[in-house]
Amino acid sequence: MDARDAILEATGIEKSFPGVRALDGVGLRVRPGRLVALLGENGAGKSTLMNVLSGVFPPDAGTIRLDGREVRFANPREAQAHGVGIVHQELNLVPHLSVAENVHLGREPRTRLGLIDYEKLHADTTAVLGRLDLHVAPDALVADLRVGQQQLVEIARAVSAEVRVLVLDEPTSSLSAHEVDVLFGVIQDLKRRGVGVVYITHKLEELARIGDDVTVMRDGRVVGEAPLAELTREEIVRLMAGREAKEIFQKSTVAPGGELLRAENISLPGDGVGRPLLVDRVSLSLRRGEVLGIFGLVGAGRTELLETLFGVHSDRATGRVAVDGRPVGFKSPRDAVAAGLAFAPEDRKRDGLVLTMSVAANASLASLDRTVRGGLVSAGREAAHVTPYIERFRVKTPSLAQLIVNLSGGNQQKVILAKWLATAPKILLLDEPTRGIDVNAKREIYAFIDELARTGLGLIVVSSELPEILALADRVLVMCEGRKTAEFARADATPERVLHAALPDLAALAS
Repeated sequence: MDARDAILEATGIEKSFPGVRALDGVGLRVRPGRLVALLGENGAGKSTLMNVLSGVFPPDAGTIRLDGREVRFANPREAQAHGVGIVHQELNLVPHLSVAENVHLGREPRTRLGLIDYEKLHADTTAVLGRLDLHVAPDALVADLRVGQQQLVEIARAVSAEVRVLVLDEPTSSLSAHEVDVLFGVIQDLKRRGVGVVYITHKLEELARIGDDVTVMRDGRVVGEAPLAELTREEIVRLMAGREAKEIFQKSTVAPGGELLRAENISLPGDGVGRPLLVDRVSLSLRRGEVLGIFGLVGAGRTELLETLFGVHSDRATGRVAVDGRPVGFKSPRDAVAAGLAFAPEDRKRDGLVLTMSVAANASLASLDRTVRGGLVSAGREAAHVTPYIERFRVKTPSLAQLIVNLSGGNQQKVILAKWLATAPKILLLDEPTRGIDVNAKREIYAFIDELARTGLGLIVVSSELPEILALADRVLVMCEGRKTAEFARADATPERVLHAALPDLAALAS
């Protein structure tokens, strides 16, 4: 790649956090009208590099050049003013502002009196939402949108500015297949306009549609860069892992035991937002040693179903739940945990972690009774309690005292799983357990799910990735628009049949 035609070029970038060298002499070139895929396992340093390029973190060393001139962004606003926009993997929206206010936050159109020009604000927002085929009102509160729609609002905020370089960090992790198609169309349009795109993803199959160049990182360094056409999928994975990586997972065949969980006619009202019922009379059962996969498009009600089973919506939900054959009426998640349930949520930053606390504190948060001495948390007891689980998940952290905000997304997810296994549950609810996790870390988690099932736990796994559901599940339950539309035994769950039941226009025929 010739550096002379780069819009943005970084060389020798270094960045360290307490106990962690995140970037070690990293370089990256972004060229006009081309998409460079930035690949690597969790913890490789991809997101840290993007945060440096977009002004979130200052580099400890190295240079960033824009059009050949050295720049140093003090904050994201400065980077945006120079035409560098970023869409983070973790949502950075203000939930109680409107869609339009979020899209134009910090650069709102003004009237002659200096007040916000809401008419123009809404008109401009409607136009950019149309480009993304996102049918929501510009004055709708972001808090009322589902996760996939919020992700599109993040993208709308980036593309509404006059960006010259657009960084997208795992942008499709919460999107439906249609929304992905629309996004890829927007990316191709930006490339035609000469915008340079940096695209972080673990879904290597996406690159054939939008990719031009590849840069691979491992352990804070760049280990390879080439045009996409010159690399095979196997070569990319080998560069990412530094070893051979098998992506095909075969779940063990386990004869399930007795019934652990039965739920009948679970319903959850929409509370005036969207559908009247977010979950519409769904029934399911789960046996010991079984993995029940729940598949559906974004907005199908999968997360809401798991939350309801876990007692999150006890004030609004209806239906009957039994654990080990005994009826239960969870008034809160505390009751669910006491009954042997555990829940790893989809949004780890918002619902799964306390980012200002340490790895040890997060890992012990759901089982504090095992760490307390004399009414206070004992650091010794806490370390002894959580260390086996941290080691079991191979969490990359310099110490248990490390703030969890300094860990990569994949390692944060592993701490969440460690936290719940530390409660010794018998039923584990996993909502998108491998979201934003690289292919080798995925395999580790798949193997762990398989191991737990063999020990007699019952697991319910929600995933937007159909190959993941088909690889892991003994049975597959399909949802569409809040309803259960089909259920398949493992042998009968073909991709065609499952997708047929998940699509709104076809689900009625499948049910």
